[in-house]
Amino acid sequence: MTTPRDLLIVAMDGESGRPADRGSLSLALAGAEVIDLLGVRVVELDGDRIVPGGGSSLEDPLLREAESALTHQKPYESVEDWLWRRGRDLSSAYLTAFETEGGLTRQRRRLVSFRAGDVALVDSPARRGAVDRWESHEPVLVALATAAGLYGEPFGEAAEDSTNTPDAPDAPDTPDITDDAVATVLAAVNDAVMELEAVRQRRSIEDAAFDNIWRGF
Repeated sequence: MTTPRDLLIVAMDGESGRPADRGSLSLALAGAEVIDLLGVRVVELDGDRIVPGGGSSLEDPLLREAESALTHQKPYESVEDWLWRRGRDLSSAYLTAFETEGGLTRQRRRLVSFRAGDVALVDSPARRGAVDRWESHEPVLVALATAAGLYGEPFGEAAEDSTNTPDAPDAPDTPDITDDAVATVLAAVNDAVMELEAVRQRRSIEDAAFDNIWRGF
């Protein structure tokens, strides 16, 4: 299994807290891909730039797809630009892969709905492995899940407040990330999620103001 797949399982299991937002989850999945590519030395970071490396080949088809999507010309692509480009509808791509591989089942009772028809994860070694990784509070997975808003707020913003909310689950402690490149990717994911939310809030305010104008006529 890969970090993006584990992250999607955490999001769908519903044990992590709140339903996942597609846009935030897609950004976090794109960040998870970079982290896994760093782990096998397919890429390295030069500052915040993703530089293709000469690491080992990848077995996961979606990570191979991510590798083929890398920018191979200088000045290369920043992590932020990668998140927005690669992350577009990436949660849907992973869901499609899960369903094609038999990792999802459709059922009538209401679960986390990512698209038409309710879907649920089937019991599998992959699912159990992701749950074990989550329950052990593995730092990278916790950081990505929290950045994706599975606790309701981006990583590092208000973890203390969320633990004081009666309806909110207990969030894990702040993850200790010792790898500088991984920390750079996680910071970029967090910034991108907050930027996405800021854009949504601006649009909501603009739409409300527009509606108020028309009510005056």
